[in-house]
Amino acid sequence: MCAQTLLLGQTLSFAANPFEAGVDAARHESHGGVVVEGGRIVALGTADAMREAYLTAEVFDYGDKLISAGFVDAHVHYPQTGIIASWGKRLIDWLNSYTFPEEMRFGDRAYADQISAMYLDLTAKHGVTTMASYCTIHPESVDAFFEAAQARGQRVIAGKTCMDRNAPEGLRDTPQSAYDGSKALIDRWHGLDRISYAITPRFSPSSTPEQLEALGSLWTAHPDCLMQTHLSEQTDEIAWVKDLFPEARDYLDTYEKFGLLGEKGLYGHAIHLEEREKDRLREVGAGLIHCPTSNTFIGSGLFDMGGLIAAGQRVGLASDTGGGSSFSMLRTMASAYEVGQLRHNPLHAAELMWLATQGSARALHMEDKIGNLAVGMEADLVVLDLASTPEIAQRSARANDLWEALFPTIMMGDDRAISATWINGKPV
Repeated sequence: MCAQTLLLGQTLSFAANPFEAGVDAARHESHGGVVVEGGRIVALGTADAMREAYLTAEVFDYGDKLISAGFVDAHVHYPQTGIIASWGKRLIDWLNSYTFPEEMRFGDRAYADQISAMYLDLTAKHGVTTMASYCTIHPESVDAFFEAAQARGQRVIAGKTCMDRNAPEGLRDTPQSAYDGSKALIDRWHGLDRISYAITPRFSPSSTPEQLEALGSLWTAHPDCLMQTHLSEQTDEIAWVKDLFPEARDYLDTYEKFGLLGEKGLYGHAIHLEEREKDRLREVGAGLIHCPTSNTFIGSGLFDMGGLIAAGQRVGLASDTGGGSSFSMLRTMASAYEVGQLRHNPLHAAELMWLATQGSARALHMEDKIGNLAVGMEADLVVLDLASTPEIAQRSARANDLWEALFPTIMMGDDRAISATWINGKPV
């Protein structure tokens, strides 16, 4: 029989989507308890009730700190860890100047192992317990990332990035090798422990129609896999897509016509969408992934969170490291708030926390496993100190409710606000 562990503190969970149900969708217990056993949440309630019911449980008392589901980062590039915060380029220049030279190094398994471990250590320090990552074209980069996550008992999604044009020779595969290499990785990893595979064409400009068709066929053969790519990040990128695919109705059509549009599709950025694209994405239930620090850092534009959510789009939140400028989902939430303000749609703290947990899990089709405090969910947790620095402490001390106490940490918090990260029922 597995040992039971009791975490005590404030607790935050969600009974519904606060964008739809309002702030009352949140469930806050000022003196709460979460019981973990065998990597899952087996009970939660008041601290007194949990102490009385689980007398033999090992207790971790976090005082007035806030226990939440661990953060879920729905779009990252772990191979870009080393080039995060590289100066001042537009998307295409940034890829050529920084991304592609760095990704060339990941054919070296030892280097891929080093960066995988570094990335997972850094993100755990920031309370991130699950992420969906692009790797490089090298199968070694996928194996390294999955093995590092497996050793930590961590739930992750990733895939071999596929490109057969508009990239350096050392980063190009072919339609056949993209299919075969991805299929071999699916066979090796998908569904093993807490590992999931995502079929990963980088974006339309770096794949020929033949490669996109091959990957669409692979997705048809493995519909339980996610598919991740980029969509409508910058206006000059969209113009490039129109030049490369003159017969396409729009950017999304370059995926749709090759079988790469579906409910389990994850479309990063999705800033400059046309009405037909919005309609089709909503019809199929695809996931749109908002990457606010990246969009502002690279100057891409302002994601229309309010309009897309109101229209019924499935939306997740992501750091997009290393195009994004922080590994922190707190900083990502703060940036999403700032983008919302510029869009005249300020996001409530409850909505931001939901996006970083249950919303992203929902986009990844894992909301039944991760992203919330609920009986039966996997025990991936973050414990937030709502007074982690003097400037945050003096503001939260004036709070009249949880949201006033939490919002300063969202806006000004960093890794110092992360008191503990739990992955698979164990403290990291």
